[in-house]
Amino acid sequence: MTRTILEITGSEAQDFLQGLVTNEMRKLDHGLVYAAMLTPQGKYIADFFLAGHGETILLDVDESLSAQLMQRLSMYKLRADVTITQSELQVKRGTGPAPDGALADPRHPDLGWRLYGAEGGDDGTDWEAIRVAHCIPETGIELSADTFILEAGFERLNGVDFKKGCYVGQEVTARMKHKTELRKGLATVEVHGTAPVGTQITSSEKPAGTLFTQSGGKGIAYLRFDRASGQMQAESATVTYPAG
Repeated sequence: MTRTILEITGSEAQDFLQGLVTNEMRKLDHGLVYAAMLTPQGKYIADFFLAGHGETILLDVDESLSAQLMQRLSMYKLRADVTITQSELQVKRGTGPAPDGALADPRHPDLGWRLYGAEGGDDGTDWEAIRVAHCIPETGIELSADTFILEAGFERLNGVDFKKGCYVGQEVTARMKHKTELRKGLATVEVHGTAPVGTQITSSEKPAGTLFTQSGGKGIAYLRFDRASGQMQAESATVTYPAG
């Protein structure tokens, strides 16, 4: 886990973020907020955590996306009283007893806590096993520039608020929410054997999805639900959906 912490300060910092991110910024009063930033077409740019830190808002993002995200935030800043800088703070995470000042991961109780301070790292938890068990996507693996966040489960992961009003990409996200059902999306599958992350899943020799993270005989897959049923193939591995 390599993360970058950005510090967002200024009298308009919270309002600035409110118009850009998928979640409600007032939730910062109650703890850690999980959110994403989208393109105007509703596609994923980055997912991150937001935390109040005195007069500062901390933004905790995967290091691989930090430069792009900082550039995008700066583009929207215009003349707002907002300053965005990279922090020296680090994040520590774990699933054992939470230390003082730690904040609960809002995506799922089994993901434990995150603590912002001078030291980073984690307590040795098998994070992949937890992610697979609860179908929790990861930056750069299940989440990419082609991702629509509702297909990635952001509603279930408390990463989107449908009552907050406008933000970039909100119109497309709201339209997907009000469809009768999603035709594609992430799901937990059973996996017998192994296959590289990104392997195509086929059903009756037709493309049915893509297999991603695997752990303990299960995996996270992006599926076309109209084709995904029963036993399927991902190279030499057998993939079964729904998982038992």
